Amino acid sequence: MRIDPKYLKYHKHYVLQSIYASISIFILTLILNDNPVLIASIVSTAFVVFAMSKSITSQPKRIIGAHLSGFIIGSCFYVFPLSDYIFFAAIWHSLSVGITVFIMVVFDLEHPPAAGTALGMTLIGYNSYSLYKVSISVFLLAFISYVAKPFLRDLV
Repeated sequence: MRIDPKYLKYHKHYVLQSIYASISIFILTLILNDNPVLIASIVSTAFVVFAMSKSITSQPKRIIGAHLSGFIIGSCFYVFPLSDYIFFAAIWHSLSVGITVFIMVVFDLEHPPAAGTALGMTLIGYNSYSLYKVSISVFLLAFISYVAKPFLRDLV
């Protein structure tokens, strides 16, 4: 294991962007406190925004579109029958993620963390409270990505 050669030159960016990520994750965890899978997917988006700011996956349209797709598809798969049985639950979970991936690549909305949103919604199902919480989190990160992009350095 070695230290990234860019670190020595841009160490202030590494530290500041990690602090910004920590602050946003703190806020997002307060918002999404009741679903660890959704927290994981949204927090993964925070990593993309703060560490891979120049990547196409950090574009606001991809963040919003992909998470919205994952939310809708995952919510739909929650209602399938026999999900109390592990075999059928595994089918519904994998199909919700697979269809979300398909939608993301077909509509040019590639944002890998959104697959976790599909899984999270397949586990908890739709409710307006979840829609509110996910929407606030996703729009917050998309806004940060849009506004902060000129000031952030790509760390990967």
